[in-house]
This record gives sequence, C-alpha cells and structure tokens, in this order.
Amino acid sequence: MAATRAAGVWGTCRFLLRGNPLLVPGTARTRSSVSGDLLPRTSLSRPPWSRPAVLVPEDEQRRNAAVLAAVERLVRGPDLGRLFAVVHLASRQWKVTAEDLVLLENHLQADCGERILLEKVLLLGARDFTLLGRPLLARELVRVEATVLEKTESWPKVHMRFWKRHRYQRQRTVVQPQTVLRINSIEVAPGLC
Repeated sequence: MAATRAAGVWGTCRFLLRGNPLLVPGTARTRSSVSGDLLPRTSLSRPPWSRPAVLVPEDEQRRNAAVLAAVERLVRGPDLGRLFAVVHLASRQWKVTAEDLVLLENHLQADCGERILLEKVLLLGARDFTLLGRPLLARELVRVEATVLEKTESWPKVHMRFWKRHRYQRQRTVVQPQTVLRINSIEVAPGLC
C-alpha cells in the first residue's frame, strides 16, 4: 500500500515538474545542489538588497566628522525638544525624562528633600539625535539631577509555601523599603568632541 502511494505521489510530482528537467531526479541534466550551481532563490542564498559598499577609511572618518558636527550644531541650538535618558539605578535601567517619578524598591542613603546626581547614564536621546554610551556616557557630557521625595515601605506582601499531602505550610510577610525620586532636569553639555 505504501509503495503504491509513494509511486502515486512521485508520479504527481513528475507530472508537475515535467516542464523543468533540471528539477526532476534521474534525468541526465540534473545538477546537484551541493556544488552550488542550482540554489533556490531564498532570502538566505540571495538577499533582495544589494551588498553594502565598503568605505575607505578616509571616507569613513569624513562621514563620522560630518555626523559629529551635525549633532554638535543641534546640541548648541536653542531648542533640543524633550530630552530622555536611560540611567542605571538600583541594579535596574530606567528610561526617564524631566518631571518623571521613579519608585525604587530599596532605600537610598540620601535623605528626603536632598538633590542627587545620577551619574550612570547609558543613553541620552532627543528629537533629532541619540547618544549611546559604551557602556556609559561621560559624566561631563550629561547631567541628570533628581530629588528624593519620599522614603517609605511597601504594602505587606504574603509569601506562602504549601505542599499538598505533606503537612507543609509556611507563611512569610514581606515588606520592601521604597524610595520615590523625581527627575528634575536632564542637561547635555555642548562639547561632544
């Protein structure tokens, strides 16, 4: 039964492929795909985009200088738009803008009302440009200032462990310390180079 079904399928395939003898196995003009002569046109074998042009180092330096000059002109301009920054704080990354509130799940050493400077800035973005750090931006380049608004504790959270049929039941109440920050300002210095 399986042999006749396979023969029927092969007969159908041979009927469909009759117009192209290169694709029918067993014909004299079959080429192997191992040699690379006959490859299906897929995005992996032949991508639809052209190959990127290799830049000469002088051209690349000229292009980088032009981009830096354009960003420098934007930074020195009167209107940057609304700046945003990605800062590393309390072992997490936060995307912040001016007047944002950030709720941290731990206590900071600063007191309430104290102004702090967030120095670990990973990224700074504006309407027309983005500055990426490798991994951090220079402290002289970006200034993110925040104020400690409140130091409190979270609501009690019940952590329950239970194993059925083992008479095992443990209950623990967890209260996390919290700190609320308000981002006062994000500033960028005009000297990029």
